[in-house]
Amino acid sequence: MGICGTAMGNTAIMLKRLGHTIYGADTGVYPPMSNVLADAGIAIVGGFNSKNLEDLAPDLVIVGNTISRGNPEIEWLLESRRFTFTSLPALLQDFLLKDRFNIVVTGTHGKTTTSSIAAYLLDKAGSDPGYLIGGVPYDLPTGAYEGKKGGPFVIEGDEYDSALFDKRSKFIHYLPTILVINNLEFDHSDIFRDLADVKRSFSHLLRIVPANGYVLINGDDDNIVSLLPVPWTHTIKVGVGEENELRIGDFQESLNETHFNLYWRGELWGVVNWNQPGLFNARNAAMAALAAGLTLHPDNPTMLSLGEINNFNGVKRRQELLIDNKRIKLLEDFAHHPTAIEQTLESLRCRYPDHKITVAFEPRSNTSRSDVFQQEFTHSLRVADQVLIGAVHEGQKLHPGSRLNTPQLAAELNSDNISAQAFSSNLELLETLWELTIRAIDQDQVIILFTNGSFDEIIPKLVKRIENI
Repeated sequence: MGICGTAMGNTAIMLKRLGHTIYGADTGVYPPMSNVLADAGIAIVGGFNSKNLEDLAPDLVIVGNTISRGNPEIEWLLESRRFTFTSLPALLQDFLLKDRFNIVVTGTHGKTTTSSIAAYLLDKAGSDPGYLIGGVPYDLPTGAYEGKKGGPFVIEGDEYDSALFDKRSKFIHYLPTILVINNLEFDHSDIFRDLADVKRSFSHLLRIVPANGYVLINGDDDNIVSLLPVPWTHTIKVGVGEENELRIGDFQESLNETHFNLYWRGELWGVVNWNQPGLFNARNAAMAALAAGLTLHPDNPTMLSLGEINNFNGVKRRQELLIDNKRIKLLEDFAHHPTAIEQTLESLRCRYPDHKITVAFEPRSNTSRSDVFQQEFTHSLRVADQVLIGAVHEGQKLHPGSRLNTPQLAAELNSDNISAQAFSSNLELLETLWELTIRAIDQDQVIILFTNGSFDEIIPKLVKRIENI
C-alpha cells in the first residue's frame, strides 16, 4: 500500500528479484516510479479498495507510512483481520537486514550522499554490497540492490515514523552493525515535539548497536556528543576538530574542485580532490570512507584506498547543475532545512565569488511549511543576493498562525538589503525570476532552486527557456 514511494517501490523491486510475487496500490501512479515498477513486472492498482485485498489474498500486506486511518484498505484489514500486515521498515528488517552486516546512515542532513558514497566504495572494492538509497546516485546502476547474500548492506536510517501503527523512527528496525550519525538538529515537527524528543529517538537507536559494532559520530556536533558515552560498543569521532580520530584537514574549495586530507589517528590516510561542493560533503565522504574501511578492514580501515572518492559524481537533485553556460549557472537542490540551505549557499559563495546568487525556495516539507524555522530561514537566506519565496505547499491546510509567514520572511530580508519577494503562486515566481534574472541579466549569475518536491514543475520550464535563449 503506497507502492509508488521511492523506498517502497525500490524495496518491492528487490523483493521481486528475491523471488516474491508483488502487487501494489497507490493513488499517485505516475512516472518515473510507475514505469520502473512496470518494467520490473509488478502490477499496480490505481486507488485503494478493499476488494483489491479480498481478490489477491496476499500472504503479507506492507503498509506505507503515508497511509492513514480512513483508507478503505486499512479499515478493511483492521476489521476483517484476514491478512497479516506490517510496516516497510519492519519488512526490511525481516526480509533483508537480519542476516547482514548493516551500515545505517542517519542524521538530519547528508544521509543520501553518505549512503551513496559508502555503497560506491564497497562496490568498487568488489564486496558486492546491498543498498537502499533515497535518491538517484550517478555512480550506481540503481538506488536499490540486494547485493551478496550475507554481505554488507547500506541503508539510510530515517528518523521519521514507520507507519500509522508504529510511531517509532524507521531506523529502529535496521539492525546497525555500523551506525553513522552525520548531524543532529530539530526537524520533522509533525513527529517530534522538540530537539530533546529527536535526541531521545537517537538514544534508543544507539542502544541496539552490538558490542562488536561501531558508532561513527560527527565529533563537532554538540547535540550528538551529548548522547555519549555509549560504553557497550566502539565510538569513533569524525570531524575537523583536533579531538576527532578521523580528522578532515586542509579543506579548500574553488570553482571546479574541492580539496581535503583525511587523517586517521594523526596519520595521513589520503588526499581527496573531487568536484562535490562544501565542507558538508567532505564530512559525508569521511563518514562513508570510515564505514566502508571498517567493514572491509576492521583492524585497519586505512587499507581502503580513497582514490575512488575522487571519481564520485554525486546524487541527482543534490546541488545538481542543470545549466552551465558563460553567464548562468542554474542548480537544483533538495535542501529544505535552513542549515542545509545555508551550507549550500556558503559553498556557492566560495565557488562563484563574482556571481550574483539568486535563490528560489519552495517551502514544501512538513516542517519548512510551518513557522518553526521562521527566523532560521531568514538567517540562512541572507547568504544570497536575491531571494524569491514560492507558495507554501498546501498552505491552506495549515492554520495561518502556524504557517511559515513568507511575506514577513521577505520583508525581513529586504530590511537586511537582500532583495526578496514572496509569491502565492509558483508560476508567478517563475515569470518574475525570468524577468528579473534571465532576461535582464547584468552580471554573471548563480540561480539555485531549493525544493524537496516538484516546485509545481517550474524547474524544467525554466531550463527549457534558458536553453532557448
